[in-house]
Amino acid sequence: MATHYRKLGKAGKPRKALLRNQVTNLLYHGKIVTTETRAKEVRKIAEHLITMGIREKDNTETVTVKVKVPKKDASGKRVRQIVDKNDRTKVLSESTRGADGKPLKREGDLANGITVTVFETAEKEVQRDKASRLHVRRQMRSILYPVTELPEERKGRKRGMKKIDLTDKIFEEYAVKYANRTGGYTRIIKIGQRKGDAAMMVQLELV
Repeated sequence: MATHYRKLGKAGKPRKALLRNQVTNLLYHGKIVTTETRAKEVRKIAEHLITMGIREKDNTETVTVKVKVPKKDASGKRVRQIVDKNDRTKVLSESTRGADGKPLKREGDLANGITVTVFETAEKEVQRDKASRLHVRRQMRSILYPVTELPEERKGRKRGMKKIDLTDKIFEEYAVKYANRTGGYTRIIKIGQRKGDAAMMVQLELV
């Protein structure tokens, strides 16, 4: 029985991994360079994801949730207190500074204390996916690989790592950008034949 897709000279799992990787890079960077045959397969998947994003982009609801936020004093600084390191419910001092504004010395009752930030509960309005949009988001995540963005400067690089949710990018950026289009979100530009096997190389990019 004939297949309805290009095998790309690979078995099922390697083919799927290749396409997932290239679709992820296309939606993250906006363009990729690959062979013409692969580009045609990647384009089908990417455009399908964008179409789903357009269909569900406004399918959200506003809900009020309770969140913990750091408590702040009149000057806008975080409130910190000293608690017993063995029993954190036991407050040894409501502040880490004395009446003179200087840090308290850890002696006497404070010897076994540790400094913690005081939190309070606040209400916050957030946008939440409705059932159909949540289902589509999960479908997208089953195709797209996680993306981690690194800061350009090497200093503090590990601390500055940022995880990018491409499903948000589809819903909030691409779905809005292509809302009035009925397909045709990408284009293929031929670059030339690759040395060695003469495969046609192309640039697949979002329009």
